[in-house]
Amino acid sequence: MRFFEKVDRMIEQTKKDGIVSAREDQQCDASTDLIAISVSEAGQWSVWAERAGLVTQLQGLFAAGHVRGVRGKSTLLYGFDGLPGQRLLVLGAGDPDTLSVRESGALARTLAEQALELGASRIACCLHGDPATLARHLQMAAYTPEGKTQNPAPTLLQAEFLCCDAPAAVAQGAAAGVGVNTTRRLADLPANRCTPRYLAEQAQALADSHPLIRCEVLDREAMAQLGMHSLLSVAQGSAEPPALIVLQYRAGAPDSAPTAIVGKGVTFDTGGISIKPSAAMDEMKYDMGGAAAGLGVVAALAARAQPLPINLVVVLPCVENMPSSTATRPGDVVTSLSGLTIEVLNTDAEGRLILCDALTYCARFQPAQVIDLATLTGACVGALGHHRSGVFGNDDDLVNALLAAGDASDDRAWRLPMDDDYDQELDSRFADIANIASVRWGGASHAACFLSRFCKDYRWAHLDIAGTAWQGGKNKGASGRPVPLLLHYLDQLAANHGAGDAS
Repeated sequence: MRFFEKVDRMIEQTKKDGIVSAREDQQCDASTDLIAISVSEAGQWSVWAERAGLVTQLQGLFAAGHVRGVRGKSTLLYGFDGLPGQRLLVLGAGDPDTLSVRESGALARTLAEQALELGASRIACCLHGDPATLARHLQMAAYTPEGKTQNPAPTLLQAEFLCCDAPAAVAQGAAAGVGVNTTRRLADLPANRCTPRYLAEQAQALADSHPLIRCEVLDREAMAQLGMHSLLSVAQGSAEPPALIVLQYRAGAPDSAPTAIVGKGVTFDTGGISIKPSAAMDEMKYDMGGAAAGLGVVAALAARAQPLPINLVVVLPCVENMPSSTATRPGDVVTSLSGLTIEVLNTDAEGRLILCDALTYCARFQPAQVIDLATLTGACVGALGHHRSGVFGNDDDLVNALLAAGDASDDRAWRLPMDDDYDQELDSRFADIANIASVRWGGASHAACFLSRFCKDYRWAHLDIAGTAWQGGKNKGASGRPVPLLLHYLDQLAANHGAGDAS
């Protein structure tokens, strides 16, 4: 199979990559080559040990100090009679009563890392911790980037939860892992593979695979007829045509207002005429991380056994930002879909130019709330580093609900300011607004203020994921964030009947 044919089926294959399952008894699959259990600092074993009749032997090893329950510690054991697998990995859980979501994720990652080091691709486990989080991180361990033909990195092929009393939570966590992996696969692809047209094809393939999902793709001509000249100004320097992808997931009440997600999809960002420095420019393939996360959220919902009873609209403006004789010049003035004119002072501040038209387009769906996702500003990275996404918004309840979802899913965020002091610095003599501020500092807030002018008619929040969507350097790779945050938010929204805030 040619490589192009392989990646053209990426999202469909990702849905089939579900490796996580759960069962109520203690018997594991015959192909299992490693069993993992956990023990607390006080010697409390996960339930499998008792059901397998191994507590007495294990407790003896614990009392002798051969096995420890300290978090982060692990012990590999052999030689238990009747053990279906040859090896038993014991992981320290500390105090299970205080085991947080973050620590549950760390426990699962430790298990996956050690299993792969041992050459064990099929594992069974019974661990302390949050089952959904454990399942999400084990599902994530099934991921490897596309394209490596020799000595690809090993991945988990099977993870079975034993003695599981929360199979629904495990399934939900595994589906979230599918969404994260979809996001990572798309974002990690090189820009000569992952173009706006390619993202549109993946969105259509996802819609074709699920009865509750619909897809529409607007091309350059359709966007021009609507008046999306701000978005099109970014694309006009590239031979790659732009695409506005609109996905709808309708599982809520017919009269329930949808939640809208808008994801920035700059499949490669040279900066345009305001060209970027060459160092690390290869990482600008990740400037479509918001669009990848939007597709990841829909893929996660599609992977669930039961539909989530909400209505969701995902709008993904996708372009390539290139310098050429047809590219937008600094100083050009363009007219947005809203009618506001924009003075383009820096063509490398292009994300806000495509987002503003997509945000205006969202109004036609009469959304209950709109959340945009964008690898938007280096200034946000300067403020928050790579640990937290920046959050801005015009509605305190919506912002607080997203912050709470980030804490609950260990996909954390932090609110940053967006007030008139920043907004007035976007004033222009030659247009209604400039795309960068008249001062250097506070760029993340300036970008948010720019977007806010196009969101006057609905509740809106902006997630700046420039510092969290990927890791740079030699080990560069997409993180899949903020898919866990968004899925937790949507779950809370559904629990509150699909409308209003999720706080």
